[in-house]
Amino acid sequence: MIRMYKILEQINSPEDLKKLKSNEMKILAEDIRRFLVDSVSKTGGHLASNLGVVELTLALHTVFNTLEDKIIWDVGHQSYVHKILTDRKSQFHTIRQYKGISGFPKRYESPHDHFDTGHSSTSISAALGLASARDLSKDKYSVVAIIGDGALTGGMAFEALNHAGQSKRNLIVILNDNEMSISQNVGGLSNYLNKIRTNTVYSKVKGDVESLITNIPAIGKTVIRTAGKAKDCIKYLFVPGALFEELGFKYIGPIDGHNYSEICKVLKNCKNISGPILLHVMTQKGKGYPLAEKFPDKFHGVNPFKIETGQPLSASTSVSYSEVAGNTLVACAEKDKKIVAITAAMPAGTGLSNFAKCFPKRFFDVGIAEQHAVTFAAGMAASGYKPCFAVYSTFLQRAYDQVIHDVCLQNLPVVFLIDRAGLVGNDGETHHGSFDISFLSPIPNLTIMAPKNGWELQKMIEFAVQYHGPIAIRYPRGSAMTMENVTNNPIALGKAEILYEGGKDALIIAVGHMNTSALKICEALKEKEIGSTLCNLRFIKPMDEAMLIKQAKNHKKIYVIEDNAKIGGVGEQIQAMFNNNKIFKEVYTLGLPDVFVEHGDVSTLYHLYGLSIEEIAKKISEDFESKIIKNIRIR
Repeated sequence: MIRMYKILEQINSPEDLKKLKSNEMKILAEDIRRFLVDSVSKTGGHLASNLGVVELTLALHTVFNTLEDKIIWDVGHQSYVHKILTDRKSQFHTIRQYKGISGFPKRYESPHDHFDTGHSSTSISAALGLASARDLSKDKYSVVAIIGDGALTGGMAFEALNHAGQSKRNLIVILNDNEMSISQNVGGLSNYLNKIRTNTVYSKVKGDVESLITNIPAIGKTVIRTAGKAKDCIKYLFVPGALFEELGFKYIGPIDGHNYSEICKVLKNCKNISGPILLHVMTQKGKGYPLAEKFPDKFHGVNPFKIETGQPLSASTSVSYSEVAGNTLVACAEKDKKIVAITAAMPAGTGLSNFAKCFPKRFFDVGIAEQHAVTFAAGMAASGYKPCFAVYSTFLQRAYDQVIHDVCLQNLPVVFLIDRAGLVGNDGETHHGSFDISFLSPIPNLTIMAPKNGWELQKMIEFAVQYHGPIAIRYPRGSAMTMENVTNNPIALGKAEILYEGGKDALIIAVGHMNTSALKICEALKEKEIGSTLCNLRFIKPMDEAMLIKQAKNHKKIYVIEDNAKIGGVGEQIQAMFNNNKIFKEVYTLGLPDVFVEHGDVSTLYHLYGLSIEEIAKKISEDFESKIIKNIRIR
C-alpha cells in the first residue's frame, strides 16, 4: 500500500520547518507518524518511543539550529524523527540494515548528530561536557539533553544532575515523561514523577502558602523560622519539581508534549533563562498508532510486522534462549524458596515476566540501574538467598566494578544470566555482546559457562543455582536451537564434552551456540576428506585443561570458534594455557576482530567477519591444502 503524505514530501531539512504555518505542523506530525509506521513495519526497529516524540522533535528543530546547537538524545532509539528531519528521509528505508543508517545517533552519519548514544542515562553528562567546552571556548550555542523518565533512574543521570546544578551553566534538560522505559517504570522516582503528573492544585497551594508566610507579623525569630520550615514542608508536599530545584535546576512543567505551539513557546523562553533548566514534558508512547498506544512495551522494539494487526511478518515458533532461562528459573524457584530474580527494567526482554507473575515477592525490578542491581544481588546473597540477575551482555558492562568488588571479591553466590551475548544484529555497536568473555575471564572466583543449545542452558541454570560462588552463563539472542544426533551429557564443573569424532586432522573447540555451526563445518570437512573432532567447551572458566591438552596432542591443527572479541577471548586463553603446559601448537582463533562491529543482520555480519559456516570451512580446508570450498550449502 502506497501512502500519500501531504506535507512530509516538502521537508528535507530543518530549515523547511520554519516555512510552515502552525496548522501545517499538525498535518506534518500526522504524516511523520504514518511514515514511521510504514517504514518500521518493513525494516523493524524502535517504534513506540519515536511515535511519542514527534511534536517534541518538531519543536526542537523549529526553535534550535542543530548544525550549531547541540541536541543529545539519551539512549537514542527515539531519534528517528530527528533523522527524518535532518536530510535522512530518503535513506530511512535502510535504517538498521547493513550499510544503511543506524537506529541511533551517529556523529559520522550527520552533522546534526553531536554525540553517539545507545545506552541509557548518558545524555546529561555528555551535554554538560559540551556546555562546559562551549563556555571555555566562549561560544554561544545552546545545549539540550532529552532524557526519558526511565533513563532518569540511572545513577549516572543523578550524578550529572548534581554536577550540572552546581555548575550553573546554561543547559536545558528535557525530561520526556511517557511513564515507561521499555517495560513499566518502577521505583521511588517513578512515584515522584507520578505525583507531579497528577497534581492539579500545586500552583494555588504554593501561592497561598507563600502569601501566608510573607504576611506573618515579625513577632520573633522562632515564629519566622517555624514559618520557613512550614513553607519547605508544604513545598515538598505540593510543589512539583522540588527535587530538581534542590539540585540547582529551574523546573518548568509539566507541559503537554503533543502541543507543538506550547512546546515552542516554552523552549524559546528557556533559551533566554540563565543556568540549568529542567523542562518536564508529558508524552504518550506509541501515539498515533492504536496498537502501539495499547501495547507500548510490545512495540518498543519490533521486527517487521503487519500494520493492520501488528503481528510479525515471520513469527518464530521456536523457544528463545531468554524463554528457556525464564522458564527454568520458575521451575527452580518452585523447589527452592531462596531463589530470587532481578532485572534492570527488562523483565520481558530477559524472559522474567512469568517469574514475576509466579513469585511477585521474589522478583525485583530495580529500574535502569545495573550497578545497583549487581550490588543489590550481592546483599541478598550475603543474607543467604540465591539471586539470579538476568541482563543483556552489553548492559552488564556498566556494572563491571560491582561484579568485581561486591560479588566476586566476597565470593558470593550470585548467578549472572547474560542474555544477548555475541552479535545481536541490527542495533549495532552499542548493543553487541562481544566483550563479556574478555572482561569477565580475569576476575577471580568467577565461573563462566556457555550452553550449546536450550537443553544445556536449562541444565547450566540448574547447576548454577546450586553452586557456592559467583557464576555467569552467557547465551545469545534468538532461538534456542535443538541439535540432532548429539548426546547431552550431564553438567560437571569445569568439564567439556566431545560432540563429534571424525579424524585427527583438525581439533575444533567451539564456544556456546557456535557448536551448531561447528557440527556442520565438521560434516563439510568430512566431504573434503579432512578428519575433525569437535569439542564443546561448556566451561570457559575453569577450562577442561586435561581434555584440551590430550586432544591437542592428537591433532595436527587447532581451531577455536567464538562470538567474542579475539583479544582476551577463549582462543587467547587456550593458547596461553597450552604454552604454560609446554604444548607448542598454534591456536587459530575464529572470532571477532579488534573493531566495533557495525549494525546488520547476524548472518551478514558472520559472513563479513569470517564466522559463517562457509567461511570457516573454507579457511580450515585451505589450511590443509584441500580444494577451496565453493558454494557450500548446508541445511
